[in-house]
Amino acid sequence: MPVEITWWGHATCTVEDANTRVLTDPLFARRLAHLRRRRGDVPPADARRADVVLVSHLHADHLHVPSLACLEPGTRLLVPRGARRAVPGLRRLRHLRITEVAPGDEVCAGGLLIRVVPALHDGRRLPLGPHRSPALGYVVEGEARTYFAGDTGLFDAMAEQVGPVDVALLPVGGWGPYLGEGHLDAGRAARALARLAPRDAVPVHYGTYWPIGMDAVRPHEFHAPGDEFVRLAAEAAPRVAVHRLGHGESVRLEVAR
Repeated sequence: MPVEITWWGHATCTVEDANTRVLTDPLFARRLAHLRRRRGDVPPADARRADVVLVSHLHADHLHVPSLACLEPGTRLLVPRGARRAVPGLRRLRHLRITEVAPGDEVCAGGLLIRVVPALHDGRRLPLGPHRSPALGYVVEGEARTYFAGDTGLFDAMAEQVGPVDVALLPVGGWGPYLGEGHLDAGRAARALARLAPRDAVPVHYGTYWPIGMDAVRPHEFHAPGDEFVRLAAEAAPRVAVHRLGHGESVRLEVAR
Protein backbone atom coordinates (compact mmCIF):
# COMPACT_ATOMS: atom_id res chain seq x y z
CA MET A 1 0.00 0.00 0.00
CA PRO A 2 1.20 3.56 -0.64
CA VAL A 3 2.00 5.95 2.17
CA GLU A 4 0.26 9.32 2.03
CA ILE A 5 1.72 12.51 3.50
CA THR A 6 -0.36 15.69 3.90
CA TRP A 7 1.22 18.98 4.97
CA TRP A 8 -1.22 21.28 6.77
CA GLY A 9 1.36 23.99 7.46
CA HIS A 10 4.17 24.67 9.95
CA ALA A 11 5.09 21.27 11.50
CA THR A 12 1.59 19.81 11.23
CA CYS A 13 1.38 16.77 8.94
CA THR A 14 -0.79 13.70 8.56
CA VAL A 15 0.98 10.44 7.75
CA GLU A 16 -1.30 7.62 6.61
CA ASP A 17 0.42 4.25 6.68
CA ALA A 18 -0.78 0.69 7.35
CA ASN A 19 -4.39 1.89 7.76
CA THR A 20 -3.29 4.13 10.62
CA ARG A 21 -3.41 7.96 10.73
CA VAL A 22 -0.59 9.82 12.47
CA LEU A 23 -0.76 13.57 13.14
CA THR A 24 2.35 15.60 13.98
CA ASP A 25 2.57 18.74 16.17
CA PRO A 26 -1.03 19.86 15.55
CA LEU A 27 -1.49 23.62 15.30
CA PHE A 28 -4.96 24.72 14.21
CA ALA A 29 -4.80 28.42 15.15
CA ARG A 30 -5.05 31.53 12.98
CA ARG A 31 -3.03 33.39 15.56
CA LEU A 32 -0.61 32.30 18.29
CA ALA A 33 0.66 35.09 20.56
CA HIS A 34 2.60 37.42 18.22
CA LEU A 35 2.34 35.07 15.23
CA ARG A 36 -0.32 35.18 12.52
CA ARG A 37 -1.04 32.54 9.92
CA ARG A 38 -0.06 34.16 6.65
CA ARG A 39 -0.50 31.30 4.19
CA GLY A 40 -2.84 28.34 3.99
CA ASP A 41 -6.24 27.93 5.59
CA VAL A 42 -6.56 26.61 9.11
CA PRO A 43 -6.69 22.81 8.66
CA PRO A 44 -10.22 21.44 8.24
CA ALA A 45 -12.01 19.37 10.85
CA ASP A 46 -10.95 16.13 9.16
CA ALA A 47 -7.30 17.00 9.87
CA ARG A 48 -8.03 16.57 13.58
CA ARG A 49 -8.82 12.90 13.11
CA ALA A 50 -5.89 10.66 13.99
CA ASP A 51 -5.15 7.35 15.66
CA VAL A 52 -1.99 8.70 17.27
CA VAL A 53 -0.60 12.23 17.62
CA LEU A 54 3.11 12.99 17.99
CA VAL A 55 4.36 16.08 19.83
CA SER A 56 8.04 16.81 19.31
CA HIS A 57 8.70 19.37 22.07
CA LEU A 58 7.04 21.80 24.44
CA HIS A 59 7.24 25.08 22.51
CA ALA A 60 3.74 26.51 22.09
CA ASP A 61 3.83 26.30 18.27
CA HIS A 62 4.39 22.53 18.59
CA LEU A 63 2.55 21.64 21.80
CA HIS A 64 -0.54 23.84 21.41
CA VAL A 65 -3.04 22.90 24.10
CA PRO A 66 -6.14 24.43 22.39
CA SER A 67 -5.38 22.43 19.23
CA LEU A 68 -4.88 19.23 21.23
CA ALA A 69 -8.22 19.88 22.93
CA CYS A 70 -9.89 19.61 19.49
CA LEU A 71 -8.76 16.01 18.99
CA GLU A 72 -11.34 13.25 19.11
CA PRO A 73 -11.91 11.46 22.43
CA GLY A 74 -9.68 8.42 22.84
CA THR A 75 -6.91 9.72 20.56
CA ARG A 76 -3.50 8.55 21.67
CA LEU A 77 -1.02 11.36 22.29
CA LEU A 78 2.75 10.94 22.63
CA VAL A 79 4.53 13.81 24.37
CA PRO A 80 8.07 14.33 25.70
CA ARG A 81 8.85 13.00 29.14
CA GLY A 82 7.87 15.53 31.81
CA ALA A 83 5.38 17.36 29.59
CA ARG A 84 2.41 17.03 31.97
CA ARG A 85 4.44 18.54 34.77
CA ALA A 86 5.75 21.39 32.62
CA VAL A 87 2.47 22.17 30.84
CA PRO A 88 -0.43 22.00 33.33
CA GLY A 89 -2.99 22.43 30.54
CA LEU A 90 -2.23 18.88 29.40
CA ARG A 91 -3.74 17.53 32.61
CA ARG A 92 -7.13 18.89 31.59
CA LEU A 93 -7.16 16.87 28.37
CA ARG A 94 -8.78 13.86 30.00
CA HIS A 95 -10.38 12.79 26.72
CA LEU A 96 -6.94 11.87 25.34
CA ARG A 97 -4.70 8.88 26.14
CA ILE A 98 -1.42 10.61 26.93
CA THR A 99 1.90 8.76 27.04
CA GLU A 100 5.19 10.44 27.93
CA VAL A 101 8.18 9.18 25.94
CA ALA A 102 11.93 9.71 25.64
CA PRO A 103 14.59 8.79 23.06
CA GLY A 104 14.93 5.03 22.71
CA ASP A 105 11.27 4.29 23.49
CA GLU A 106 9.12 2.31 21.06
CA VAL A 107 5.33 2.47 20.92
CA CYS A 108 2.91 0.31 18.91
CA ALA A 109 -0.08 2.14 17.44
CA GLY A 110 -2.44 0.35 15.07
CA GLY A 111 -0.30 -1.27 12.40
CA LEU A 112 2.70 0.94 13.19
CA LEU A 113 5.79 0.89 15.34
CA ILE A 114 6.81 4.38 16.44
CA ARG A 115 10.43 4.85 17.47
CA VAL A 116 11.37 7.89 19.54
CA VAL A 117 14.69 9.44 18.50
CA PRO A 118 16.74 12.41 19.75
CA ALA A 119 16.60 15.97 18.45
CA LEU A 120 19.06 18.82 18.95
CA HIS A 121 16.77 21.60 20.17
CA ASP A 122 15.77 23.50 23.29
CA GLY A 123 12.78 21.47 24.45
CA ARG A 124 11.68 23.70 27.33
CA ARG A 125 8.26 25.28 27.70
CA LEU A 126 9.30 28.85 27.01
CA PRO A 127 9.85 31.50 28.19
CA LEU A 128 10.71 30.26 31.69
CA GLY A 129 10.42 26.49 31.69
CA PRO A 130 13.23 24.40 33.19
CA HIS A 131 15.30 21.97 31.11
CA ARG A 132 13.34 18.84 32.03
CA SER A 133 11.77 17.61 28.81
CA PRO A 134 13.79 16.46 25.79
CA ALA A 135 13.06 17.57 22.26
CA LEU A 136 12.19 14.54 20.16
CA GLY A 137 11.96 13.19 16.66
CA TYR A 138 9.92 10.16 15.66
CA VAL A 139 10.28 7.39 13.10
CA VAL A 140 6.92 5.93 12.05
CA GLU A 141 7.45 2.38 10.78
CA GLY A 142 4.75 0.65 8.74
CA GLU A 143 4.84 0.11 5.00
CA ALA A 144 7.48 2.86 5.05
CA ARG A 145 9.81 4.32 7.65
CA THR A 146 8.87 8.00 7.94
CA TYR A 147 11.06 10.34 9.98
CA PHE A 148 9.39 13.37 11.53
CA ALA A 149 12.23 15.54 12.80
CA GLY A 150 10.19 18.05 14.79
CA ASP A 151 12.59 20.93 15.41
CA THR A 152 16.25 20.01 15.38
CA GLY A 153 19.68 21.17 14.47
CA LEU A 154 22.15 19.08 12.51
CA PHE A 155 24.14 16.75 14.77
CA ASP A 156 26.95 14.31 14.06
CA ALA A 157 25.12 11.14 15.07
CA MET A 158 21.87 12.00 13.28
CA ALA A 159 21.98 9.17 10.73
CA GLU A 160 23.05 6.62 13.34
CA GLN A 161 20.45 7.62 15.94
CA VAL A 162 17.57 8.05 13.48
CA GLY A 163 18.42 4.88 11.57
CA PRO A 164 17.48 4.00 8.00
CA VAL A 165 14.39 5.82 6.74
CA ASP A 166 12.40 5.93 3.52
CA VAL A 167 10.75 9.35 3.95
CA ALA A 168 12.01 12.42 5.83
CA LEU A 169 9.81 15.31 6.97
CA LEU A 170 12.43 17.98 7.61
CA PRO A 171 12.07 21.54 8.94
CA VAL A 172 13.66 24.03 6.56
CA GLY A 173 12.75 27.40 8.10
CA GLY A 174 10.97 29.00 11.02
CA TRP A 175 8.42 31.61 12.03
CA GLY A 176 10.70 34.63 12.22
CA PRO A 177 13.49 36.38 10.35
CA TYR A 178 16.27 34.68 12.31
CA LEU A 179 16.95 31.03 13.10
CA GLY A 180 18.98 30.33 16.21
CA GLU A 181 20.91 27.25 17.17
CA GLY A 182 19.07 23.97 17.17
CA HIS A 183 17.25 24.59 13.88
CA LEU A 184 17.61 23.48 10.29
CA ASP A 185 17.54 26.07 7.54
CA ALA A 186 17.35 25.00 3.90
CA GLY A 187 21.10 24.42 3.67
CA ARG A 188 21.45 22.45 6.86
CA ALA A 189 18.34 20.45 6.00
CA ALA A 190 19.92 19.52 2.66
CA ARG A 191 23.02 18.33 4.52
CA ALA A 192 20.81 16.31 6.88
CA LEU A 193 19.15 14.77 3.84
CA ALA A 194 22.52 13.68 2.47
CA ARG A 195 23.29 11.94 5.77
CA LEU A 196 19.90 10.26 6.16
CA ALA A 197 19.62 9.21 2.48
CA PRO A 198 15.87 8.52 2.35
CA ARG A 199 14.08 7.87 -0.90
CA ASP A 200 11.69 10.83 -0.47
CA ALA A 201 11.58 14.07 1.50
CA VAL A 202 9.00 16.75 2.32
CA PRO A 203 10.07 20.19 3.61
CA VAL A 204 7.99 21.54 6.50
CA HIS A 205 8.11 24.27 9.18
CA TYR A 206 8.23 27.32 6.92
CA GLY A 207 5.96 29.72 5.07
CA THR A 208 2.97 29.52 7.44
CA TYR A 209 3.31 31.81 10.49
CA TRP A 210 5.07 35.16 10.70
CA PRO A 211 5.29 37.80 13.46
CA ILE A 212 2.66 40.52 13.26
CA GLY A 213 4.10 43.79 11.98
CA MET A 214 7.27 42.20 10.57
CA ASP A 215 6.17 41.76 6.95
CA ALA A 216 9.06 43.87 5.65
CA VAL A 217 11.76 42.30 7.83
CA ARG A 218 13.68 39.75 5.74
CA PRO A 219 10.51 38.42 4.01
CA HIS A 220 12.80 36.12 2.03
CA GLU A 221 13.05 33.97 5.17
CA PHE A 222 9.28 33.45 5.03
CA HIS A 223 8.76 32.81 1.33
CA ALA A 224 11.90 31.10 0.07
CA PRO A 225 13.01 28.15 2.27
CA GLY A 226 10.95 25.51 0.44
CA ASP A 227 12.34 26.38 -2.98
CA GLU A 228 15.84 26.79 -1.57
CA PHE A 229 15.65 23.34 -0.02
CA VAL A 230 14.57 21.82 -3.34
CA ARG A 231 17.55 23.44 -5.07
CA LEU A 232 20.12 22.60 -2.40
CA ALA A 233 18.85 19.06 -1.91
CA ALA A 234 19.32 18.41 -5.63
CA GLU A 235 23.00 19.24 -5.15
CA ALA A 236 23.59 17.51 -1.78
CA ALA A 237 21.35 14.46 -2.20
CA PRO A 238 20.45 14.09 -5.90
CA ARG A 239 18.96 10.61 -5.46
CA VAL A 240 16.28 11.86 -3.05
CA ALA A 241 12.91 12.88 -4.51
CA VAL A 242 11.83 16.11 -2.82
CA HIS A 243 8.12 16.92 -2.74
CA ARG A 244 7.44 20.59 -1.99
CA LEU A 245 3.79 20.60 -0.98
CA GLY A 246 1.41 23.51 -0.72
CA HIS A 247 -0.69 23.91 2.39
CA GLY A 248 -3.25 21.12 2.53
CA GLU A 249 -1.62 19.20 -0.34
CA SER A 250 -0.78 15.50 -0.21
CA VAL A 251 1.66 13.13 -1.87
CA ARG A 252 1.23 9.37 -2.20
CA LEU A 253 4.49 7.46 -2.11
CA GLU A 254 5.06 3.90 -3.25
CA VAL A 255 7.81 2.62 -1.02
CA ALA A 256 9.44 -0.76 -1.69
CA ARG A 257 11.87 -2.15 0.84
